[in-house]
Amino acid sequence: MANLLTFSRLLLALPVAWALADSEFLPAWALALCLFAAIVSDYIDGKIARALGTASARGQIFDHATDFLFVTSGLAGAAYAGLVPGLLPILITVAFSQYVLDSYFLYRQKSLRMSFLGRWNGVFYFGPLLLISCARLLENNQWTAVLVLSGLNLLVWALIVSTVLSVIDRAIAPFTQQRPANGTP
Repeated sequence: MANLLTFSRLLLALPVAWALADSEFLPAWALALCLFAAIVSDYIDGKIARALGTASARGQIFDHATDFLFVTSGLAGAAYAGLVPGLLPILITVAFSQYVLDSYFLYRQKSLRMSFLGRWNGVFYFGPLLLISCARLLENNQWTAVLVLSGLNLLVWALIVSTVLSVIDRAIAPFTQQRPANGTP
């Protein structure tokens, strides 16, 4: 059940990305509905997996990879439309790749090794998509749409900075971790 919800979010990635790249592809309300469905599915899929006792490392990577594909493709569509800098989806790709590679290969864990900043970045990466959707819903009220797009600009640059900080934090973490007192690695 939880993986089905995650899969539904994956199926929404392409139409959402296309709608963000081309405002004529979907009406504003349909884009908002797709984003709402994606966010709800992201919020409840893990809760359902834990409640049913089906949570697993594979389910976790499927969920996180789907989130990555959803927000990155959506932001790439928004970048194509000139709504956000193309740097953000590139940085998210770097950060996600680093997240997966260091979890499985550097730390040799069987599940993803989360970080505080990375977790919150993952949540807030949906923000620009929501703000663009809100601006489209409010396009009849020019002043409000401009205000929302100004908030979008601030959020995007904050996410660029926090993503760079997250990449740096994850890169230096192996060098800053304390070793056990008995001298074992």
